[in-house]
Formats: sequence, structure tokens, C-alpha cells
Amino acid sequence: MKNDQIELADVVRRFRDEYVARFGRLMMPSQRKALTDIAACMTEDMGGHQYQCGDCGQRFWVYHGCRNRACPACHGRQMRDWLEARKAELLPCDYYHVIATVPQETRHLFLSDQKFMYGLLMKTVAGALRDLARDRKYLRATPGILMVLHTWTNQIHYHPHVHMLVTGGGVSDDGQVWCELPGKFLVPVKALSKLIAARFRDALKKAKPGAFDSLPPKTWKRPWCSFSKHYGRGGKAVADYLARYAFRIAITNARFVAMDDTHVTFKYKRRNSGQWEMCRLTGVEFLRRFLMHVLPKGFHKLRYYGLWHPSKRHLQQRARLLLWFLGRLQPPGLRLLADVVPEADSPWQNQDPSKERFVPSCPRCASRSVEHLRERRRGPGP
Repeated sequence: MKNDQIELADVVRRFRDEYVARFGRLMMPSQRKALTDIAACMTEDMGGHQYQCGDCGQRFWVYHGCRNRACPACHGRQMRDWLEARKAELLPCDYYHVIATVPQETRHLFLSDQKFMYGLLMKTVAGALRDLARDRKYLRATPGILMVLHTWTNQIHYHPHVHMLVTGGGVSDDGQVWCELPGKFLVPVKALSKLIAARFRDALKKAKPGAFDSLPPKTWKRPWCSFSKHYGRGGKAVADYLARYAFRIAITNARFVAMDDTHVTFKYKRRNSGQWEMCRLTGVEFLRRFLMHVLPKGFHKLRYYGLWHPSKRHLQQRARLLLWFLGRLQPPGLRLLADVVPEADSPWQNQDPSKERFVPSCPRCASRSVEHLRERRRGPGP
């Protein structure tokens, strides 16, 4: 199959039955649902709308997406429109990109108890970063933290880690001063890594002593890697971050190169060189890797901490008021970030065409002078 025709849905349809026959007993409900949804995505099983072109007379169907958050086809124009609208709603300050990872020895625990381990990682990292930033040597205030969980590498191996967008400013404890960092330095990453490891170790030992005992001692002796860099200033920096990290999934349709009866080939970019390489896997192995990144039902991979936590709305309003006094923000009244950033699995990603004033183009002549004829509800049938 040619590369411009391959989508994840094609891979799922071809290899799903073989994968389920071999590994079905090990699958989580969310993984089964992902396979079912993606296989049906943008087919008549999902329902859709029929149109007729006013120029050439062609009749055609536009089928609905599956809306599964693991599906690469169910992201696009809505996200771009949302990002554009968010640029005017964010704080005019510096932002930092921070990454925190876990050592390889812990990965089997993350796979075996995903909801608990992912939640513990996110809470621990956010608390460590918040407390370190509050130190008098650094920000001297609580920053806003937007955190998103990722679990993959470029070759879609399993590698849980978190990306954070962190404000370079915050409100002082007494609520009277807007504090900012004096330079482009947020916190020392070595100190952050040690603090994360120590707090994660203590929390895991207390909550899951059996899981803690299963880890080798070197888990806590080797360095836990963290990374931090200045990302930019103002709304554009945040929008770029959200587009790049907050709504990314394990693989996009554009990365598929080839597929045959037994194998799938996709491209990936090497981190150090920036060069594109090819990875060829059996279809079953590809689905095994892909499904490791399908999150448990109800787990929120995008969360807010510090100044951006929903419980800190009074401080968010205070921050806008202080920035207004400083002449760096329009009069208060804009919506808060926590009010407008949706979860990555929310319905806004791929709404029904009839609900978003969707106007398709004719597949024959590309005209947009089309007339809506009828709707087909979800489910097979003529």
C-alpha cells in the first residue's frame, strides 16, 4: 500500500484480529475500545452526512470520526482554531519547558498499575517543581504549571515522562506583588531530579510497599533525568507548546511509510541528528507498542498545578489584576486558563459536521458549493 494512503485505521483493520487472538486476555478495556473505535473511524459505521455538489452534481458522504483520544485522525482544525483563540487569554510572562523522566527499572510498575503510577508521578513532579520554584533564590512565588503525560519514544517504545509548561512569574504569598525570575533560569535540574526521586521513593514505599520492594536499590541511586529551558514569552509560546506537546499522540498518520500483509513501516526522527530513519515492525508488534500508550479510561493526561490549579482561581484573578496595574495586560475579565484548556479526550476534537458548520469540498471538483441531503446515524446499514 502506498504511503499516502496508509492510516492507523488501516493498520488496525488489517492486524487487529491477529493481535487480539494472541494478546486479547491481557488487554485493558480502553485498549479494546481504541481498536474498535479506530477501525470504524470515518466509515459508515460511525454515521455521517450526505452532500451534493452544486457545480458538478456529485453526491458523496462525509463520515464522522471516532473521537477516541488515541486516534490520529480525530485532531485537526478544531485544535488549530482553539489554539488561535487562546493566545489572547494567557499571562504576558516568560514560560519554561520542563521534562521529568523515570528510570527504566520502574517501567514494569507503571505498566502494571497505570492509573496509580501515572498519577503519583504527575503529583510528585509538580509538587517538587512548585516547592523548589518558591525558594527565595528563584521565583519566590508559586508558578503556574500545565503538565501533560507522555509514554512513548520516537519508535513508540514505552517511556513514561511528563512535559510541563511553567510560568516564569507568580503571585507573592501575601498577594501584593507579581514576582518574576531575574533571568532565563528557572530551577537547577540536578536539584529538581534529586527531589523528585526522593519524594517518589517515599510516596511509593508508603502507598505500595510491595511494589517498592520489587525495585532494585540502584533505582534510587542513579540520577533521575530532568530538563529545563526557557521556552518563550506570552501567548504564542503557550500556544506553540500546547500544539507541540499537550495534544500529541504516540504516532500520526503522516509517519506511515508502507504496509504489507505482515509488516508496517513508519518513519521517526532521531533526537540527536534530526535525521529521519525507518522502523519496520510486524503488524502485531506495532499494535503491541501502540496500545501501551492508550491510557486507562478516565485518566486525565493533562493537569494543572500551582497557580493554574482550579483551587487557586482567586490567585489567578489576582495575577491578572497585578499585571493590569503594571500595564502588561488588558483589563481583567478574560477567562482563566483552567477554564479553557480542555482534556485531550474531550468531544471538541472532532465534533459532528452538523454541529460545527462544517462545509466539505466536493471530491470530484473540489467545489465548496455543496448542499446537505441527509444524515446517517451511527451503525451499519444503507
